[in-house]
Amino acid sequence: MLTPIKTKKWNARESAFAIVASRYNARYVDGMLVAAVRELKRARAETIKVVRVPGAYEIPVVVARLLQGRAWAGIICLGVIIRGETVHAQQIGDAVSGSLAQLQLQHVAPVIHEVLLLENEAQARARCLGKTHNRGAEAAQTALAMARVMESLE
Repeated sequence: MLTPIKTKKWNARESAFAIVASRYNARYVDGMLVAAVRELKRARAETIKVVRVPGAYEIPVVVARLLQGRAWAGIICLGVIIRGETVHAQQIGDAVSGSLAQLQLQHVAPVIHEVLLLENEAQARARCLGKTHNRGAEAAQTALAMARVMESLE
């Protein structure tokens, strides 16, 4: 069951966030992207860099490249994979999930995984386009929370 978004007040001044978003299933990913950017702006993030990639499978390599550069308070990964008649969607989802987890641990940096593997477009609409529930907004809130956690450990 989906729960409504609970907006928290964060102060992200002087923090830089990156968002890597798939162009595939753009309608849904764009819904998450708009919500994520809105949350980061609400928290007054100093930098929000958005990088668009062709599909979900291309997200990890861009995350790896971003992690080689500046220090990010968090990197948010947005994508939508909708199951079809073959196992291809599951293979993509598994590969992306494993790669993002590995990158996060290897670089000791918050990599927020919102590459959704969904059964159908109804699930995508509910999770990506809703005003009371949006995984993009949740991803940004998680990135903000993790930035605070990581800062507290320094």
